[in-house]
Amino acid sequence: MGNRVLVVDDEKLIVKGIRFSLEQDGMEVDCAYDGEEALEYAKNNQYDMILLDVMLPKLSGFEVCQQIREFSNTPIVMLTAKGEDMDKILGLEYGADDYITKPFNILEVKARIKAIMRRTGRKNEEKTAARTIESRGMRLDLDGRRAYINDKEINLTAKEFEVLELLMKNPNIVYSREKLLNTVWGSDYPGDVRTVDVHIRRLREKIEETPSEPVYVHTKWGVGYYFA
Repeated sequence: MGNRVLVVDDEKLIVKGIRFSLEQDGMEVDCAYDGEEALEYAKNNQYDMILLDVMLPKLSGFEVCQQIREFSNTPIVMLTAKGEDMDKILGLEYGADDYITKPFNILEVKARIKAIMRRTGRKNEEKTAARTIESRGMRLDLDGRRAYINDKEINLTAKEFEVLELLMKNPNIVYSREKLLNTVWGSDYPGDVRTVDVHIRRLREKIEETPSEPVYVHTKWGVGYYFA
């Protein structure tokens, strides 16, 4: 299935023309003819793009755009018949990504849609490439070697970070003290398993609200440690 687009305009001939042209390019198109209908579509479906007319019955395009932005980052292109700068500025301030002035060439509309989709796709790829692990408010930035709880940075030593990274990457898997020592410190490390216990204790003091009643790093008595 191709990209999915929501087209919103109260002029049915315009909607019909846009829908036909986008479907020719392999896109899936939903149509709405007033602001309230548009909002319902946006709430109940996932779209790659929304084409949104400014002048709509029931709710204006600006109102729809503003409300969509409360729950979605889907790219929105405003369609304005006036061509006035104030309309364009208002659309962008309400959270629109771009605008097209009527009357428009459908080829321009398709070119603008594809350009924004490419840009959005690259941003999503970049977010994925910026490797992170997240669980219940805890986030590890693997490239920056930083740890956060509820967006507040927690200062961890290199080994504390490596222990936490290993456990978070393998949730609910119990690691023995020997396994942790060999994996994080290396098999030729001269210390013993007490090193692991010390680091787990210090780690809990930094990441747990009540270290004696841990939420993240748990002990499996007689076996080892795991991230829940």
